[in-house]
Order: sequence, then structure tokens, then C-alpha cells
Amino acid sequence: VQLQAFGGGLVQAGGSLSLSCAASGRSFSSYVMGWFRQAPGKEREFVTAISRSGGSTYYVDSVKGRFTISRDNAKNTVYMQMNSLKPEDTAVYYCAARRVGYISTREYEYDYWGQGTQVTVSS
Repeated sequence: VQLQAFGGGLVQAGGSLSLSCAASGRSFSSYVMGWFRQAPGKEREFVTAISRSGGSTYYVDSVKGRFTISRDNAKNTVYMQMNSLKPEDTAVYYCAARRVGYISTREYEYDYWGQGTQVTVSS
């Protein structure tokens, strides 16, 4: 499966952005989907993930209550709505797909990666 992320940009602190990740190929609904991010000078970190059906989600503590992940299996797309953005959310955001059927926060357990989209939050 090939993944392509969209929707990054520059926003002021407190603002919102919505990221999308479109998947090509078959069986999108068989993949757990996740979002990771990498800030300058830091390692890539887990942000959120969603189960194959969309019925289960998981968030890193730093984004709980501010970010929402969702998916539309008919459109082969996963979304992440980011509200109340903070300067520390500035990073390149990557979507990823995992063949095994349960949510993971571990980067190495994801099989496919998108190219990343830059999110910059100004103070």
C-alpha cells in the first residue's frame, strides 16, 4: 500500500489543522493506521492510531483531548483533526499502516509509511 499525507501548514498557536492520509492499493480496511511525528532534532514519536474498523483509537498523552483520528474505509483515507495547537506540536507528521490487526505505538511495527507533511505552529 502507498500512503500520501496532506494538509500540513503554518498555523498560530491555538489554531487548528486537519491532516489526511490517502492510501492506494487494496484492503485499506485491513490495516491499522497511525500517525507519528518528528520534531527538529528529535526522534520520531507516536501520536495516535486507529483500529481497522475505526472503533478503537489511542493517543499519546500530550495530544489527548486536542487531536482526533478517524478513518473512512470507503475512501481509503485516515484523518487527524488537530485543535488547540501548540508550538511544541511543530513537526513533520507521518501516516503509517500496520498489517497486524491491533493498535501499536511502536514505530517498527508499522509496515508502510507516507512521505510526511510539515506542521508548524507559531507562538
